[in-house]
Amino acid sequence: MFLFKNVSAQVGYKKDSLQIKVYTEVEYENYWAQDIRVKKVFCDYCSEFQKEQIGNEALRRTYFVRNDNKFRMPSGVFRHALYIRIAKKDFARLREDNIMQDSVLTINEQPK
Repeated sequence: MFLFKNVSAQVGYKKDSLQIKVYTEVEYENYWAQDIRVKKVFCDYCSEFQKEQIGNEALRRTYFVRNDNKFRMPSGVFRHALYIRIAKKDFARLREDNIMQDSVLTINEQPK
């Protein structure tokens, strides 16, 4: 009985959250980030507004890791793939007519 309860707790986030993949690019010149762009948001069931908001969250997360030694380049473009996980109930509230009522844009990242 204990074994099955432990296993179901491990995969519980998959049932009630969505995972959306986003590609961003960081352009470097002399080891400094010059430009950050969202290239593509992979979400077939998202509206344009939802894609825009998820892209904004991807820009924010890429901005915070732009100076990480794993990503920095002398010059060139670094392509960064992000997986953004959001609860289904929060994703359902992410609508244009609901944006001013409460802040859904704070998407908390799950610890790895």
